[in-house]
Amino acid sequence: MTIIDSPTAIGSGSAATDNFKGERFTADTSPERLSAMASEALAGFSALIQKFGVTYDEYRVLKQWLIEVGEGGEWPLLLDVFVEHEIEDVNSRKFKGTKGSIEGPYYLPGAPELSSPATLPMRPEDRKQTPFIMRGRVTDLEGKPLAGSTIELWHADAEGYYSGFAPHIPDWNLRGTIVTDSEGWYELTTIAPAPYQIPTDGPTGQFIEAAGWHPWRPAHLHLRVSAENQHPIITQLYFAGGEWLDSDVANATKPELLLNPHTDDCGRNVVRYDFTLDPLDA
Repeated sequence: MTIIDSPTAIGSGSAATDNFKGERFTADTSPERLSAMASEALAGFSALIQKFGVTYDEYRVLKQWLIEVGEGGEWPLLLDVFVEHEIEDVNSRKFKGTKGSIEGPYYLPGAPELSSPATLPMRPEDRKQTPFIMRGRVTDLEGKPLAGSTIELWHADAEGYYSGFAPHIPDWNLRGTIVTDSEGWYELTTIAPAPYQIPTDGPTGQFIEAAGWHPWRPAHLHLRVSAENQHPIITQLYFAGGEWLDSDVANATKPELLLNPHTDDCGRNVVRYDFTLDPLDA
């Protein structure tokens, strides 16, 4: 196992924050709904303070830590690791298609478009790894193929680093947007990612260490699958038998999202995975 203890947590955090701030988001939350949610959140926090008898020293440490999270640009990291899986769970309950998972902080829009079969951009050192081939079909709930649908794929390299968030990796490395053929089929070639620690030298990592938790995520692929008039899927695919599957720090694994590749006659790891999309009005 490769142990990654990145010296660039602040850089990664700032990059994630800058990427998120590149867009402005709105929601149609009513004042009444906002008031109800905020009141309950504050009441829950008040109950926690009373239950544990939080001291002034602990309160000051909390204030200091919250400031450091912001200064380190780690709010996207912190929220995506510890909160997003609950948001995803609530919002996915009405869908019948492929299971979703968290997006995480390392998505970058505009990855190069590649016709299927496709090979993700990669460095010479990446090409030394065993090729990983994934193929399958994108359909609607009735099994109708969705021609021209897109599969945005991004993942860490064999040492656990993402392009766009580590200065030594070229832009768009191991990232791409694969377009399905006229029958909804896709095929892509990449390499298997490694398990990795979320950045541990910033305030999020310091909190995890202080709590006696581990910072590991199992090896996974990130995907956004989209098609006209269909609800897009944001998900992650994991590898059966991989480390940290049962104790993912982000609590994002699901049994439906496990891959079980086999080795073909050429020594490549190969797997099939189909995607099923719900209609946009679901």
